[in-house]
Amino acid sequence: MGMNLAEKIIASHLVEGRMVPGEEIGIRIDQTLTQDATGTMAYLEFEALGIDRVRTKLSVSYVDHNTLQTGFENADDHRFLQSIAAKYGIIFSRPGNGICHQVHLERFAAPGTTLLGSDSHTPTAGGIGALAIGAGGLEVAVAMAGGPFYFTMPEVIRINLHGRLSPWVSAKDVILEVLRILTVKGGVGKIIEYGGEGVKTLSVPERATIANMGAELGATTSIFPSDEVTLAFLKAQGREKDWVELLPDPDARYSRIIDIDLSSLEPLVAKPHMPDNVAKVREVGPIKVDQVAIGSCTNSSYIDLMRVAAILKGKRVHPEVSLVISPGSRQVFYLLAQNGALADLIASGARILECACGPCIGMGQAPPSGGVSLRTFNRNFRGRSGTADALVYLASPETAAATALTGVLTDPRELGEPISIAFPERFPVDDGLILYPPASSEGVEIKRGPNIKPLPQAQPLPEVISAPVLLKVGDNITTDDISPAGAKYLPLRSNIPALAEHAFEGIDPTFARRAKEAGQGVIVGGQNYGQGSSREHAALCPMYLGIKAVIAKSFARIHRSNLINFGILPLTFVEEKDYDDIQPGDQLIIDLKDRLGGEVLTIRNATRGTSFKVRHNLSPRQKEIILAGGLLNYTKKKL
Repeated sequence: MGMNLAEKIIASHLVEGRMVPGEEIGIRIDQTLTQDATGTMAYLEFEALGIDRVRTKLSVSYVDHNTLQTGFENADDHRFLQSIAAKYGIIFSRPGNGICHQVHLERFAAPGTTLLGSDSHTPTAGGIGALAIGAGGLEVAVAMAGGPFYFTMPEVIRINLHGRLSPWVSAKDVILEVLRILTVKGGVGKIIEYGGEGVKTLSVPERATIANMGAELGATTSIFPSDEVTLAFLKAQGREKDWVELLPDPDARYSRIIDIDLSSLEPLVAKPHMPDNVAKVREVGPIKVDQVAIGSCTNSSYIDLMRVAAILKGKRVHPEVSLVISPGSRQVFYLLAQNGALADLIASGARILECACGPCIGMGQAPPSGGVSLRTFNRNFRGRSGTADALVYLASPETAAATALTGVLTDPRELGEPISIAFPERFPVDDGLILYPPASSEGVEIKRGPNIKPLPQAQPLPEVISAPVLLKVGDNITTDDISPAGAKYLPLRSNIPALAEHAFEGIDPTFARRAKEAGQGVIVGGQNYGQGSSREHAALCPMYLGIKAVIAKSFARIHRSNLINFGILPLTFVEEKDYDDIQPGDQLIIDLKDRLGGEVLTIRNATRGTSFKVRHNLSPRQKEIILAGGLLNYTKKKL
């Protein structure tokens, strides 16, 4: 039996385990990437491993999240990251060079390689045929030290794309349709592979848009074939030497096949407050919009912004709309300036932001109170924009530009004749803001600011956990809920004691205080607990506050791994109805004297005199990690 795309890459990188869905495997990692909101902690963890040089083929440190410098903290982090990159053999992409996923796609990502990134949207590189996976910073640090990346072998879903997109319909509408079909939980434990004749009609940046938002499905990653379209993109970047053809075997197997007729799609929008709350633009209606934001790692490519510029050319943004635009990379920004499109954007009244994540992670440009913001981003979680009561919608750049002109949500097909943008035969390559490390680290001084605090150490779990339920939450709790994003919080990412004060702040402002008073505690959650970002801070902060276990109906993949990595026991209910019987304040007793020997544990609720069963679903390796007090302790022993 033949192999699909994911199996081919995994097989060529497999170092441990069997490629059987549900079994744990370890693969060799070729490339890593970090960004500044997660990178500082990742490199503190790498330092703690005691390795003198990265052992990957290529590792890149990007600065793209914390670029709003309202105090010394972010600038200090940037200086730390640049110095540590020089020390340990890491490529450094300076502030202003662009968003990590866009720049990596342009300059480094390659078909057939494995890429591990401390950002949940690392699968963007799947658009070029890489097996690109988001993970916590500690797992990226271990990969940089030469260790394998372990994960559960996923099932592979094949999505066949047929036909061609109609005018004014774009790649964003494709992934919104996939989210409508599969939901934010539908990709958990799965890889999404795209195929069919319709794939050839999509450029690499368009494929990358679709792969990027596979993170919103909860998928391990998404991947496209590497074909002549991929070769054309790499040639345009002067990187044709990186091209290899990568196609699935004709008799490849898939756990499920979904067919999508591209020609039948129309402009779609994700309504508040989840990316899978998808409807047709024309059905949502002409709701008044206060802000339009175009950019992010999802939709900030040259093609995206050229289409926006063409729509806005000679026109003026509606007087009651604030339009902000973030180019994805310096390469894109330069091209817009060179060909005059930037002048068209400025003349329309658009506000041009720097090449960074910016509003997507709440770093500036918060909407007005109760405002409606239409964004080309990948997430619209409640409060993520920086305004707690804002209503955030997600849509394509074409829909966003049309809406910016009219002031109400607008189907771009109302604009009339479609716009055609030619893909450049050659991009202007200027890697002047990419710093390569010196051949020797001798004499390189690592520069640490006062906000960079030592990495908190996880402790081995006790034989018996006796702790109160400090918080009970519902379904689809996001990492934003656990450790908030935004300009107020992101500068604290390298200072866990300070950041932990804000854990679960939007759900229960008393949580951090109560956790510290209790000394240890348990959290109870619903379905898909921990969806969203790869930020390990959503595990680090609870660990710092004494959380010993999280009991949920189900977990998002990356967050569950992060909990294990920091010594927090992730448990799932055997009977979901038992969730209803637990209340905040209940004292739970978890007996671990058999060192997690059985898969099912019985937890006693001492407050109510009842008991219930949970599963840990830990592999033998994960048991050792938990019992050692986390991945750092475990890896140091192994090394």
